Amino acid sequence: MKKLLLLLLLPANVFAADLMICNGEYALCAASGSTPTGKMIAVKGKKFQEGMAVCPVLTGRSVANGALMNNSCDAPAGKVWSLFSTVSEAPQAPSWAVAPLVSRSFILGKDSGMSNQWSFLCDKQAKKTNGVQLASCYGPINESPATNGHIKSGAKIITDAPVGVLNPVGGNF
Repeated sequence: MKKLLLLLLLPANVFAADLMICNGEYALCAASGSTPTGKMIAVKGKKFQEGMAVCPVLTGRSVANGALMNNSCDAPAGKVWSLFSTVSEAPQAPSWAVAPLVSRSFILGKDSGMSNQWSFLCDKQAKKTNGVQLASCYGPINESPATNGHIKSGAKIITDAPVGVLNPVGGNF
């Protein structure tokens, strides 16, 4: 619930036209980190280093950035959108056992990164791991989910990923 409150407290001009509610399958990357793929990804005309995060696939209501998804919650066959949710627990690496999502913040440094996976496509993995459907999600590193711009060193980042995770998924909310 506190995550949804954070979204609602953002300036109206940041998200007002882009937010939409989806219902169905989605990947929740909130407690994941991402590994650079060596490729670049474009977001609203800006280039970013691409990161890949492994995320659990959940079913239910989620929040999306419609502008990045052509205003459709429907993902192509074999894919799922990585979206935001208000769930308080979810399967987490490395065991993929369900555990509470614990929010933390950190300051982005010159040599550190964060990843935004919100409203980007994921490839559903062929096999379940410990009974959990996983997806490989691809999104930008050091890109702001609030403005779709580059995040600079010194920004405060909020994530549910544990300390030590490479490029934790989160945002500069």
